[in-house]
Amino acid sequence: MPAAEAGFDAIGLGRHLLRTIRSGALATLDPGDGIPFASLVTIATDVDGTPLMLLSRLSAHTRNLMADPRASLLFSAGGKGDPLAHPRITVTGRAIRTEEPRVRERFLARHPKAKLYADFPDFGFFALEPIAGHLNGGFAKAATLTPSDLLLDLSQAEAIVAGERGAVEHMNLDHADALELYAKGAGGEGSGWRLSGLDPEGMDLLAGDRTTRVLYPSPVADMGGLRKSLVTMAHAARAGGGGAPDPAASV
Repeated sequence: MPAAEAGFDAIGLGRHLLRTIRSGALATLDPGDGIPFASLVTIATDVDGTPLMLLSRLSAHTRNLMADPRASLLFSAGGKGDPLAHPRITVTGRAIRTEEPRVRERFLARHPKAKLYADFPDFGFFALEPIAGHLNGGFAKAATLTPSDLLLDLSQAEAIVAGERGAVEHMNLDHADALELYAKGAGGEGSGWRLSGLDPEGMDLLAGDRTTRVLYPSPVADMGGLRKSLVTMAHAARAGGGGAPDPAASV
């Protein structure tokens, strides 16, 4: 059923899966016989949530996409026990080659080891432009999502897009303690958390192979709104027993 009629927060869960899962199954179409071909790829997201991939044209899936861009990506949370008891989402759409510098920055922030081969001549970045999302949130939880359900509207958030990289670098350099508290508050375990990206709705954090998503108290449209949200979150972290410095003072 449509996300709005699902009886649970299908949009929130779908967006969470897109932002927190770093690898998935890419299905493409063989141009010769039309048989679907599935492979494992690493995934990041653009500011609005568009799935991003770094692919080699020597790979079968890339050759398939160059002939027919129609594709789907399966994001599966995984976990202990029955694999089908855990949430997953399939996003269908068209995979388009992109040379947008921001795409490169966001992908490599999410997958630092990819810097070793990202500039090889046979590699290129692709964005999966969604047509639909098919969400299974676990037992008796299923919904279909539209592109507007999956992606953020950035039409009034140009300042966030423009200032993202500077804010990310500043937070990682000067406010690692605050990031640790934010991650802990969102259920992230352990230490070593760093910010890989931010957007009008929240922040994506990474520690080794671990990820977590931290939502602001409410969406932001500019750097002033971001500062206010970080102040609120810092105060809440202190109230919970943390002692991190105020990260908003110089963002």
